[in-house]
Amino acid sequence: MIVVRSVQARDLDALFHLAGQTGEGMTSFKPDRPALTARIERIRRTIAGDAPPAEQGYLFVMEDTTSGRVVGVCGLEVAVGLTQPFYNYRVGTVVHASREMDVWTRMSLLYMSHDLTGYAELCSLFLEPAARVNGNGALLSRSRFMFLAQFPQRFGERICAEMRGHFNEAGESPFWRDVGAHFYQIGFDDADYLSAHGKKSFMAELMPRLPVYVDLLPADVQDSIGKTHKDTEPARALLEAEGLRFENHVDIFDAGPVLEAHIDNLRAVRESRLVNVVVDETATGEGAKWLVSNTSLADFRVVLLPRAPQDDQLRLTPDEAAALNIKAGEPVRVLPLYPKERK
Repeated sequence: MIVVRSVQARDLDALFHLAGQTGEGMTSFKPDRPALTARIERIRRTIAGDAPPAEQGYLFVMEDTTSGRVVGVCGLEVAVGLTQPFYNYRVGTVVHASREMDVWTRMSLLYMSHDLTGYAELCSLFLEPAARVNGNGALLSRSRFMFLAQFPQRFGERICAEMRGHFNEAGESPFWRDVGAHFYQIGFDDADYLSAHGKKSFMAELMPRLPVYVDLLPADVQDSIGKTHKDTEPARALLEAEGLRFENHVDIFDAGPVLEAHIDNLRAVRESRLVNVVVDETATGEGAKWLVSNTSLADFRVVLLPRAPQDDQLRLTPDEAAALNIKAGEPVRVLPLYPKERK
């Protein structure tokens, strides 16, 4: 059975293996064993109540319980930018006009921004290509929304998600090539590595001091601003279905879009509900898929089931109850996997 669960120390090797498959632009999940070890410890301290808000975060893994293999990962940060600046560009507009010359021009500018400081962040989403079947990708991504719905008091008012930006067929970021590289004088991967490891002082020291005129950039660079990496387009569509929107903020390295939302407006927060478990060996289902999560902070778990709750009860087989680490009579949170399948 496929289950998404809270990360454990024993998952380190599996996480390191997964991180090695992510490719370019995955800033928040790198194949760095010491950094992954520190992150797992940070998650443990968050759950134990020993981490300050600026350090709090959560990480979840997708496990095939039949084989014991970890095939995916996703994360949540509680509040970004409280100790290390959370930089991005805000896409704005400026108008130049001369009545005497009868000239009026409207141009897009990129302004350095800290607007998203204090936001929660959806991050570190990756699923092995071979596991991208049977709704696993939607389960992995949406499991975080079930956590937000269960524990909204642990987060602020707003949330964001940085999408990987556009890379061309040669594997390069046009935006980095014609903007970032001129200021930072290092390669994209090197800048990405430093940022991922919290070494961000170079950004403040070297980044453009004044707004960047988008209209002065090459056409392929202009087209890349706010454009999602081809491998990330399904993830963007899923997040937009949950209530996030592009609000004109982009990543400072590859100009990928940043999606935003009020946490209270997320579909899972508005529409998920608690029902009680009935353990039934004969439980079956062929209908629409439902997300089902337990209510445990330390051992949060989410599975996907082909049956809807009935009369504020959900029937689970013994194996399903075990996968959720839940007993008869205990509550679970439920939500249709896809918005169109709401009942």
